Amino acid sequence: MSQGRRRPLAAVSLLVTTVGLVAACTNAPPPPLVSQPPTPVPTTSAPPTQPMPVEVVVGVDELEGGFNPHTLADLSPTSSALASLMLPSVFRPARDGTLQLDTTLMESAEVVPDAEKFTVRYRIKREANWSDGAPIAAEDFVYLWEQLRSQPGVSDPAGYQLIDDVASRQGGKTVEVTFAKPFPGWQTLFTNLLPAHLLRDAPRGWATVLDDGYPASGGPFAIRQVDLDRGEIILERNDRYWGPPAQSDRIVLRALDKTRQLDALRSGDSHLAVFSADRGTMQSLRDLGDAVQLITVPRPATMEVLLRQDSRALADVKVRQAVLAALDRPALIEAGTDGGPADQFQAHAQVLAPSEPGYAPTEPALPNKPDPAQVERLLGEAGYHRSGGAWLRDGRPLNLVIAAPFEHESYIRIAEAAARQLRDQGIQATVVTPTGDQLFGEMLATNPRSGDSGGAGSVDMAIAPRPAGGDPAAMMAASYGCPGVAADSEQPFPYNDAGFCDELLQPTIDAALTGQVPFPEASADVESQLWRDAIALPLYQQAQVLALRREVTGVEPGNGLAGPFSTAAGWLGTPADSDGY
Repeated sequence: MSQGRRRPLAAVSLLVTTVGLVAACTNAPPPPLVSQPPTPVPTTSAPPTQPMPVEVVVGVDELEGGFNPHTLADLSPTSSALASLMLPSVFRPARDGTLQLDTTLMESAEVVPDAEKFTVRYRIKREANWSDGAPIAAEDFVYLWEQLRSQPGVSDPAGYQLIDDVASRQGGKTVEVTFAKPFPGWQTLFTNLLPAHLLRDAPRGWATVLDDGYPASGGPFAIRQVDLDRGEIILERNDRYWGPPAQSDRIVLRALDKTRQLDALRSGDSHLAVFSADRGTMQSLRDLGDAVQLITVPRPATMEVLLRQDSRALADVKVRQAVLAALDRPALIEAGTDGGPADQFQAHAQVLAPSEPGYAPTEPALPNKPDPAQVERLLGEAGYHRSGGAWLRDGRPLNLVIAAPFEHESYIRIAEAAARQLRDQGIQATVVTPTGDQLFGEMLATNPRSGDSGGAGSVDMAIAPRPAGGDPAAMMAASYGCPGVAADSEQPFPYNDAGFCDELLQPTIDAALTGQVPFPEASADVESQLWRDAIALPLYQQAQVLALRREVTGVEPGNGLAGPFSTAAGWLGTPADSDGY
């Protein structure tokens, strides 16, 4: 007990003693005794303790900077997880994978009948606010539209590029979006809205403005701490969230290597882990027995090798076909997956990912192993001859630059394996590892043969993800469509990462995007042309293992390709060892 608490007791004792002495010095008889219950004597006890916060500790591969879910550079499990927990979306996947309106955020979203142009009206709930108190409103729709239709290196721009105008009504809580052409896939738009009032005038540009997290949350959790050096992100319940509160007080994301992942799951230091395990780690996880449940979780991206048509070295289709004939595809898949969960999702199509509805292999009969005779024939037809172990044309060797973002180890492993395979066939190859922002935002977003600057001419091949999970026609247009032009400025939109544009194929892509031609019919034409032109070699769909201990409840793999973090508001963990605040 504190000294402050002892002082009143001492004063009472002194008062009683003084009164007794005064009574002894008088001639009056003592007052009659009154029977009273004994006064309880305070005892020393600990102050009441606050209950420990309920938390869920999640082991992850890594926590690299960059949390923008709309950019290819930041397309990672971390950005997907944080977006699921903090960013509002108009539609979300239902249990069967179809999109349903998020009625926590929205009153309604519907096509306006009899409008002069194809128009969708969105009504946002009045109580929907960001965690700093600002309303989620039309300005957030405008900001996302402006960025995704014009910025290079974004993951799904095609639908946004069809929009003519985004208008605010009723104090920003009603939004009317007008399209230049009908867009049947409109429900896939305006996912992972961003707080425009905090980002629009931020000193850093679009590519880096979310490198350190989100400045406000519109979901059940908010960022409390980001410590990338320590490899930890702490999320706490968003007290300003207007929807049902999260079951747990906080979620801790903790970056661990594979050995420590196993140890943490075994000891219970991690309640669950979501990571890219290799073959050996998968066996070690199975050896944990019934203590841990294992679920394979496909991610919304297909890994592929891009052979850029607009590269000077690869402008000739014969050269691109020779490159494919020089590659050992199973070895590239092994380099990327290391025998982990993604090995179950080998990709044999150019548009849809293996886990998407309607996926079917479309590739022609391609050799899985290098074919030296085919390489020699094709390069000979392209005007090359072999001399001194290299392929020469006009006295210059065929020397290819393969780019992979340095933030992602698996991308680099694939690039290095491809370079070795090409060298084995006499094709010189060099691997470069720019940042993701540089690669997707600058180097792959321009056409070097058009005279654009930005370094694109130095990249002949790239190891890149092909986004999945959106409207399939829009994803096809984003990956392989010719760059359009903004109607209000005549400014060309950025090139796709493959640098591919076929003017004869473009009407088919446009017709699928606007619903004039059924997607399966259009995609069959696009697939066959892409294989003939040797534009990309799909390898596998990214996937992770979800390892789940029994102590935490409410964890699910997630609907569609949303992933397990989309269910995190319903996770119920255990009391923390310490309050952590």
